[in-house]
Amino acid sequence: MPNSHIPVITIDGPTASGKGTVAARVADRLGYHLLDSGALYRLTALSAMRAGVDLGDEHGVANLAAQLPVRFSGDGIFLDGEEVGALIRAEEVGNNASKIAALPGVRQALYALQLGFRTAPGLVADGRDMGTVIFPNARLKVFLTASVEARAERRYKQLIGKGFSANMDDLLADLQARDARDTGRSVAPLVPAEGAYVLDTSEMTVDEAVEQVLHWNALL
Repeated sequence: MPNSHIPVITIDGPTASGKGTVAARVADRLGYHLLDSGALYRLTALSAMRAGVDLGDEHGVANLAAQLPVRFSGDGIFLDGEEVGALIRAEEVGNNASKIAALPGVRQALYALQLGFRTAPGLVADGRDMGTVIFPNARLKVFLTASVEARAERRYKQLIGKGFSANMDDLLADLQARDARDTGRSVAPLVPAEGAYVLDTSEMTVDEAVEQVLHWNALL
């Protein structure tokens, strides 16, 4: 690969572990590009919902994924020219994204798209299989985790802060179900990549997690 010399930092982990925020801040500190791979699955799920494509129709959803008119610009996420950053964070979209992420055809359709984000001076890739599947030769691999209770509390505060309604018990049950689905799927299950640094952020602030990742990167 002609761009194999471009450094990549992968940050994987379960839903609401804080990986998105940590990845964005690490990318900003290093001046690297950012790939929010979870957004690609959410965008695909939103596209399928809008197009009336059954989420169990692997071929139909994969076709949508392969032609996804997505553009990332700063903090903005655009689908066919429409800013949909807030829409794709809705719980229904997130649940549907987790479901279609278990479909091999959808994952294959988005594979090349994700590789294309590896451009100079470097990339921070956030997701569930960045270090295991998409960038297995990444310079630094981090697996961010936290207790399900801590993650439910974070998601609750995030949703309330954005004006969405939320119920803590429902969020806890949803996260447990998503964890089981993500770790148990046959294709690219959620596991730490070989050689990954595991970071439990249950009792850490975002700033502390960012500094730890930057410290590991500086050691390489």
